[in-house]
Amino acid sequence: MTTLEFRGVTKSYNVRGAGRIKALDDVSFTLTSGRTIGLVGQSGSGKSTIAKILTQLETPTSGEVLLDGEPIPRRGKGLRRYRQQLRMVFQDPFASLNPYHSIRYHLERPIRLDDVVPKKDTDAEVRRLLARVRLDADAVIDRRPHELSGGQRQRVAIARALASRPSLLVADEPVSMLDVSIRLGVLTLLADLQREEGLGVLYITHDLATARHFSDEIMVLNQGKVVEYGTADDVILNPQNPYTRELRAASPDPDKHFASAASTGGAL
Repeated sequence: MTTLEFRGVTKSYNVRGAGRIKALDDVSFTLTSGRTIGLVGQSGSGKSTIAKILTQLETPTSGEVLLDGEPIPRRGKGLRRYRQQLRMVFQDPFASLNPYHSIRYHLERPIRLDDVVPKKDTDAEVRRLLARVRLDADAVIDRRPHELSGGQRQRVAIARALASRPSLLVADEPVSMLDVSIRLGVLTLLADLQREEGLGVLYITHDLATARHFSDEIMVLNQGKVVEYGTADDVILNPQNPYTRELRAASPDPDKHFASAASTGGAL
């Protein structure tokens, strides 16, 4: 089992005219393989800063991030192994894929860089990944991103994230840029993959409704601080913090939300 610990992490920035601003203030949580944490908060709450620190695009001002009890390497082969274990699905499927390259290229590249399978098996692995995200390989493998729908692109992005066979996945608002009618299908796919692959998933969202349905635990972030953290049902059904109650009041009813989406079939 893989364990990722965010331990007492603070991240501060110097902002001209405003002085030193804390984007994160003493944030702690533990993500393990086979579990999903829903990270919920409005824009500016610090969610993306957590994702950047996890993916080593930012470093904490204080605190530490540990993988299986050891600090994350900052360079060399150790950092590369860490990045192979933790992959990210970005918010915008229209920007995260290179428009000049085929779907085959997008999936072959991480497979080859991380030596996932012998070179002779690369094509079969690409096709396996496309099947895992419920895409017809023959129909999409040699197309370019602009020839696919938004839902198909995000499924390719998920396949690319899985190509290195990670144990942890950071999904940063993975359906917010998609049409409402296809969000359920992509979220259901992520939930199935999490369960079948035993992935640890940090699901970043502003939507409490989806967080409850697709997370084991929910962490609510407000102005860089964790204001609530518990099981999904406890946080949604019995929120203790006024900010969480405000978020819940502003969210659609989860059961109605998913019943409506299911009636459309969650199509691509």
